[in-house]
Amino acid sequence: MIVDALPGAAGFVRKQYWRGTHRIVPPQDTAARVRRVMAVMGITRIANVTGLDRIGIPVVMVCRPNSRSLAVSQGKGLDLEAAMASGLMEAVELYHAEHIVQAVKLASYEEMRYTHSVVDVSAVARSTGSRYNPNLPLLWIEGVDLLDGGGIWIPYEIVHTNYTLPMPTGSGCFLPSSNGLASGNHLLEAISHGLCEVVERDATSLWQRLDDSARANTRIDLNTVSEADCREAIEKFERAGLVVAVWETTTDVGIPSFFCLVIEPTDDPMRLLHFARGMGCHPARHIALLRALTEAAQSRLTYISGSRDDLYRAEYGRARSRELLQVFRELATGNGPARPFHEGPSFCGETIDEDVAWELDRLRAVAISQVVVVDLTRAEFRLPVVRVVIPGPHERLRVHRSHAVGRRGADGLGRRLSPAGFPGRRLSSLLSASYRYRDH
Repeated sequence: MIVDALPGAAGFVRKQYWRGTHRIVPPQDTAARVRRVMAVMGITRIANVTGLDRIGIPVVMVCRPNSRSLAVSQGKGLDLEAAMASGLMEAVELYHAEHIVQAVKLASYEEMRYTHSVVDVSAVARSTGSRYNPNLPLLWIEGVDLLDGGGIWIPYEIVHTNYTLPMPTGSGCFLPSSNGLASGNHLLEAISHGLCEVVERDATSLWQRLDDSARANTRIDLNTVSEADCREAIEKFERAGLVVAVWETTTDVGIPSFFCLVIEPTDDPMRLLHFARGMGCHPARHIALLRALTEAAQSRLTYISGSRDDLYRAEYGRARSRELLQVFRELATGNGPARPFHEGPSFCGETIDEDVAWELDRLRAVAISQVVVVDLTRAEFRLPVVRVVIPGPHERLRVHRSHAVGRRGADGLGRRLSPAGFPGRRLSSLLSASYRYRDH
């Protein structure tokens, strides 16, 4: 297997935990590993915020006051142990990307491309007003291309999350984000998580660009969902009196991906709550759906708790727009045709190796030519962390245009399991604006 080129990735990694996720150890073991070193990473508190809402899906917030990016991370799961493991691992990821110890090179693209294998920078998302030009000196870090096993250099700006000033030399060229930053109990777990996150963001971006009728055709009939864990989450929303709707966003890549919207059925003048949304992607179809459902519950509590660094006053002002809430309420309660949940791709390997191999095969099938992994794991912690970068698939579109549209979006690629329709309309812009932060 090509990923064996990464130290720590060799060998078969059999799944041992199957409830709500696929892991090699139970979540309480994961959380215990992090607790031993969390003080060194600046983690000061784990707060159970589940009771601030009425849904009952466990959600925690993990605090790092001296973070160099976000000071608060979130976690969710079917039980509190799973939520704590999720939140702690998100904090671990950010810490590692803020404190990268791997060597970097300072050089221009023109200097690098003659002496090193370099990522296709033309397919990497750039920020609006990008300073990039082929002769501009910038920092580079080495990763491994999972499609051929060779070393490859990529811009450091799309790997680190240290946003303190002054920024590193050559900054201001490419879109900074945490997309593809992932952790796991084993390096392959982290890689699989990172691959799915990049595919998920690409899928959601392309789905947002569909026209209204094409997007409506992707709606899932939740009455056809039979998996116990998914049914438990759906029924918690319903018992809370909330409207929940799910659409399949799976693209030509074929890795299952879903978008979930949760909203109050009517306006409460005493408590105008923001609509909540979640995304999920995983080879196993029911796990992808469950991730979208639990992330929607987490998103709602993120607004309620008011703890997120990158949710500004304007975001809360949007929650008081009855017109906007009504637009999303009509979207969530639409009575159009809905597809059965089980009509779509799914894969469930016995090992993490099989999942990663299947994910890479799906990417090769749509002519993805580079899948880069930078191993950020630190020997003193022994908590696998990676950054996955796939040139081509792009991140979510934003109304305020903080970055240029990626190649797949611009070219209109990503043929759907349902009919495509580009460009998006007003609702596409609203959906884009409604998702501004990353969830684990």
